[in-house]
Amino acid sequence: MRLFGTDGIRGQANRYPVNSDLALKLGKALGKKIHAEGYGSARAVIGKDTRLSGYMLETALTSGLVASGCDVFLVGPVPTPAIAHLTRSLAADVGIMLTASHNPYDDNGIKIFSPQGYKLEDCEEDEITRLILNDDLKTDDIRSDQLGKAYRLDDARGRYIEFAKSTVGNEKLSGFKVVMDCANGAAYDIGPWIFRELGATVIKTGVTPDGLNINAGCGAMHPEVVARMTKEQGADIGIALDGDADRVIFSDAEGRIVDGDRILAACAVAFKKHGLLTRDTLVVTSMSNLGLHDAMRKHNIKVEVTDVGDRYVIDAMRKHGYSLGGEKSGHLIFHRHATTGDGIISALQVLRIMKQEGKTIAELADCMTEYPQQLVSLRVKEKKPVNEVPVLADAIQACEAELKDRGRVIVRYSGTEPKIRLLVEARESAMVESWIAKLTQAVAEGLGV
Repeated sequence: MRLFGTDGIRGQANRYPVNSDLALKLGKALGKKIHAEGYGSARAVIGKDTRLSGYMLETALTSGLVASGCDVFLVGPVPTPAIAHLTRSLAADVGIMLTASHNPYDDNGIKIFSPQGYKLEDCEEDEITRLILNDDLKTDDIRSDQLGKAYRLDDARGRYIEFAKSTVGNEKLSGFKVVMDCANGAAYDIGPWIFRELGATVIKTGVTPDGLNINAGCGAMHPEVVARMTKEQGADIGIALDGDADRVIFSDAEGRIVDGDRILAACAVAFKKHGLLTRDTLVVTSMSNLGLHDAMRKHNIKVEVTDVGDRYVIDAMRKHGYSLGGEKSGHLIFHRHATTGDGIISALQVLRIMKQEGKTIAELADCMTEYPQQLVSLRVKEKKPVNEVPVLADAIQACEAELKDRGRVIVRYSGTEPKIRLLVEARESAMVESWIAKLTQAVAEGLGV
């Protein structure tokens, strides 16, 4: 049995595996792993987004870690990438972020980072799972004088703010008018401060979290909100973060949404021009638009394609030392600065390039022409292998036969939700719409929705 999905442990809050019982065991398992690996410091960093259930998980995790002899630094609501940074900055043995990212408030999750600020390898997740499921978590050998302590790290926000600002060097953002939607999530306070301190005029929204409104009709999951406000306010750019601020979607001054593919293409072109694109290579996933590949060929930029998920993008970047990669969904990795997707740092880099090149975001994004594409997510009753669902397998085969080299179809299950995702891309929008309808019907017949 695997507790971990593609992005940590995730599920409905207060139900297994995202409940206090599992969190307590996880804390003990992490403590045992740290001691077994011989680290001298035995310290952990815990952050969270704004979900009400974060209090429950934070308390249980802390108890498990302290019981196993680990000191814990509690930093409160901060973006996920801030935890990756603080884990390295504090020389901690593990970083833990309590978040379900872009999911609704009723979900929560646990993301774990290594001492280097990267997400855990599969083998490390398997080891932790084994410890938990085998209930091999006794802490009787930890005596009273060996117990850990829990500290509230009051300057955590300031540490990350200064780090984020440092990624643009001496650049100032004065003259830029920015609309920022923080999704009532982890960046609700920290995000606007960073851009204001660099001189930008910031119009903020999605900054009144109540524990239940994270991602609700706002943020990167609803970029039409920031797009509308950007045009209404006469701003230069709109920045929409998700609940834990590890992804970002933009809008231009005319209120047009600019997704991750266009941003990656624009940044790759600018990076190559200034000698910052390692090996002239951009790393993307199989979900990226074929138009991005066409644009990169025009600029003699190589594209490496990975499976879907920012962890796979990061793995490829680490292996080969690449500097830029990400996903259409807005997970953008500027590897010179961050070990994971970071919506705030990504936005800072985009504004830096806009200033450096003297171009608007619309002009930068115009470097690629998208193929018509449609992505549909459908909730399903079970995740049966696609090849074991004849009606769906047949529909996919027929779609591939008709599209040939004029497009593509991708069908995959979500790694964190009971959903199947259908992507169809082709040169003609009518063909896209037709095949999305046929595949949707096949899913309904074969899997139930």
